[in-house]
Amino acid sequence: MPIRAVLWDVDDTLFDFTTADGQGFVRHVTAEGLAGGSESADQALGRWQLITARHWQRFADGATDYEGQRRDRVREFLGEPLSDAEASAWFARYITHYEASWALFPDATPAVVALAPGYRQGILSNSSSVHQERKLRRLGLRDHFEVLLCAAELGVSKPAAEAFLAGCEALGLPPAEVAYVGDQPEIDARGADEAGLFGIWLDRRGTAAGPGIPPDLRRIIGLAELPALLAANTGFGAPSPIG
Repeated sequence: MPIRAVLWDVDDTLFDFTTADGQGFVRHVTAEGLAGGSESADQALGRWQLITARHWQRFADGATDYEGQRRDRVREFLGEPLSDAEASAWFARYITHYEASWALFPDATPAVVALAPGYRQGILSNSSSVHQERKLRRLGLRDHFEVLLCAAELGVSKPAAEAFLAGCEALGLPPAEVAYVGDQPEIDARGADEAGLFGIWLDRRGTAAGPGIPPDLRRIIGLAELPALLAANTGFGAPSPIG
């Protein structure tokens, strides 16, 4: 069956989350003062990233809600039993620095625009709809997507098949007619494949040759490759006008 729509991940796929998070957090702890035994802003960032991964997984597993994982990250980083209001206020101050570094990857807008004539497009993210809606509008991409679904509202996270199938249902298409593009090989590409979609791993770091990297996934190293991959593998669409 031809691919008729593309669902997108957002963070580290279209939006450069890693850079924005790193720059924003370093500015934040520089302004707030180091905490939790950190000796430098870079060391603090390393701790924050580990803490974030752990509590984000708790959110993905349904052990906490979206705001709860934010507050728990702050409490663990500071090592203090803060109230919800105190933890949320600290996180809000970090967000101000984080948002100052928001940027799309250079290939994001050209790829989305290139697909527009031949494919419907939507967003499926393991974040919250309020957060991703605001981000995509500020970065000028929101109007390209007819659906925006996120784990916080769905109650289920990728790689669960239910998350991908909810995206297909929102588009009114069977999974076999929907591609999914994301930066995580297992959560995004394999999860989509196992749900019956056409999963595509965006390997921006070129890690496919490294140990433990699955060789059996569809893989691109930049979004300029996407239109041609869709056309070559599905018999639908046109050659890429970008890249």
